[in-house]
Amino acid sequence: MAKESMKAREAKRAKTVAKYAEKRAALKAVIKNPASSDEEVWEAQIALQKLPKDASPVRMQRRCQVTGRPHAVYRKFGLSRNVLREQAMLGNVPGLKKASW
Repeated sequence: MAKESMKAREAKRAKTVAKYAEKRAALKAVIKNPASSDEEVWEAQIALQKLPKDASPVRMQRRCQVTGRPHAVYRKFGLSRNVLREQAMLGNVPGLKKASW
């Protein structure tokens, strides 16, 4: 189980990303637009740098929905390898069965 503080930090990051998503998209559109003048691009870059670091979606960490574990999390299920194995053994994951060679 992950520490509660880490789960809370990750939830706070998700809220920050959602809050600034539209503003970041607008600034990035100005920067990437070839019709923008050099001054507009420069001002957009400065404004983008002034946004909080945690407003970038890259800083978010994928975590297990059950335990909060940050590593070995399968995107398809949203579960870590340990929890996925337990759920598969209980038959709670449809279409998934243990490999037996």
